[in-house]
Amino acid sequence: MVARLRALASLVMLAGFFVFALVLLGLGVFVGIWAAMHAHALIKLALILIIGVGGAIIVGAKQALFFKPTEPDGVLVDAYRAPELWHEVRTLAQAAGTRPPDDIRIIPEVNAAVSEDSQLLGLIGGRRHLYIGMPLLLSLNVSQFRAVIGHELGHYSNAHTRLGAIAFRGRLAIGGALGHLGGSLISWPFCAYGRLYLLVDNAASRMQEREADQIAVRVAGTRATTTALAELPVIEAAWGFYFSRYVGPTAEAGFLPRDLFRGFYEMSAARQGELGALRSNPPHEDKSVWDTHPPITERVRRIGQLPPVVLHEDTRLSATLIPALDQLGETLQSAVVASGRQVSGDWNELTNVANTARVQEAADDIFRQAARALGVRQAGLTDVLYAIEAGRGAQLAAGFPGATLPQLLQPLLTLAAVRSGAASWRHSWTSMGDLVTAQGQPLDIAPLAALAADSLTIAQAKAQLAALGVRVDEARVVEAAATAKKAEIIGGIANTKVNGAESDVLILDNGLILVNGAGKSDDGKNRLIRLLQSAPVADLAQRNYFLPFEVVTAVEIEKPVPLRATLVLHDGNRIELKEAWSAELLHKQSRDVLLEILNQVNARRLPTA
Repeated sequence: MVARLRALASLVMLAGFFVFALVLLGLGVFVGIWAAMHAHALIKLALILIIGVGGAIIVGAKQALFFKPTEPDGVLVDAYRAPELWHEVRTLAQAAGTRPPDDIRIIPEVNAAVSEDSQLLGLIGGRRHLYIGMPLLLSLNVSQFRAVIGHELGHYSNAHTRLGAIAFRGRLAIGGALGHLGGSLISWPFCAYGRLYLLVDNAASRMQEREADQIAVRVAGTRATTTALAELPVIEAAWGFYFSRYVGPTAEAGFLPRDLFRGFYEMSAARQGELGALRSNPPHEDKSVWDTHPPITERVRRIGQLPPVVLHEDTRLSATLIPALDQLGETLQSAVVASGRQVSGDWNELTNVANTARVQEAADDIFRQAARALGVRQAGLTDVLYAIEAGRGAQLAAGFPGATLPQLLQPLLTLAAVRSGAASWRHSWTSMGDLVTAQGQPLDIAPLAALAADSLTIAQAKAQLAALGVRVDEARVVEAAATAKKAEIIGGIANTKVNGAESDVLILDNGLILVNGAGKSDDGKNRLIRLLQSAPVADLAQRNYFLPFEVVTAVEIEKPVPLRATLVLHDGNRIELKEAWSAELLHKQSRDVLLEILNQVNARRLPTA
């Protein structure tokens, strides 16, 4: 019933969209004719309205009527490859009172979904597709899996996927029209209509999710459905952590695990304590009228209000439904992950390359700052230790407010040990990896760093390092100049004079990109957005002038609004920023963000060599 009401509302509002556009078009034609008869200056405005609205109608209609779905993603799994999986899905479809999917695809996401290639705006059904996320197979038990798939099949039984084609094409039509009009004044009424359309359609979508939950309870039971729903944010958090902690750093170092899905399973098994704590304290969910799904806590509460359905629970891991899942995981990985990186099945090797890159990056930051503090062009660990021996340890430490000299030496000595082959990291799923000697014994660098930080005991530290086979000259700077390789955009100010030249300023978390030659003052924000869309941040920093915050020794702030500041660099040069009154901000906190950073620079003022 909800699907039919949603389809009817979508059809009415889609038709209303074109009626609305035609009224605006007619208004433009009327104004144009009247202006032409009276030789009025409004004729130019009428032409703009006619061209803009007419184009929006054409683009919107084209998007809605001629959309062709692309080939579904994922790896196909047929009934010969996974007979037990297909048996489960077909049994669930029968229990849900619907036709089973025509194919099943495994995808690399924490998600399950269904789609249908319906025709004539959903009046005629078509080929059905079921998508199952590999992380779900590796995390849910069979009963929970039944609940998730039962929910998705519930969308079929209630005609959500078939009749949802109308709502989908309505979104395409309005989105296409807005894309054509951009941010122009003409787009405002279309934006308002689009927001109304989404409010109605999203409310219907939430009702459909509740209907599908009822089907899940019927085919899998109350307990399996509620625990499966509660487990989804836990799996998503674990999947995100796995990529940020293990896969991401490894990929940045030029490597990839042979089977990243197996790694996720092993990490999840090793961190059950943390995942259990997350289950006990689930993340807060904001509720909004713009959501397509109700909050999980609300869905669980509503299921609890239904008559309980008690079914036998199958606690086997749902991955057991597919034979040779590791092989399937490698196939999926090769299908969805871009090549170009070295693949390794040894997590010790992967941990080593990732941690070595991480420590080298930290060491480079210290080496660059040490070179500035010592007044030399470049500095390595040999130079740092020599300075400490010469009694310049305090001068070095002054360049790093909030850190002690032993703390600064730890990554440098670790880098030397690893580069010398005297130490390596042993992989661990519960930490960043354990540093061990070549003989496999744990290596604690902290005591050595404490000895090396004191001019009276540095000779003792050197002797112990030599005994371990550590060559201090192996710890050298790789990036002698700071880059924007991993920087993130945190703000931007258009229409700012930099040393008198009209410029735009992009604010990164580690510096400024100064773009010479600003355009029209009233197009500043859009210009910044186009610039960010044109290339990755690191490339923008290379193409323009990149000013790392670490080379700024002092800031003279003459006026906060509009910003008037002079940045004093370590080499004695000065960069003058003068924000124009016509300046436009990338977001409204951009100026405040930059002012906070500049004040922090003054708080850590470096001594000159």
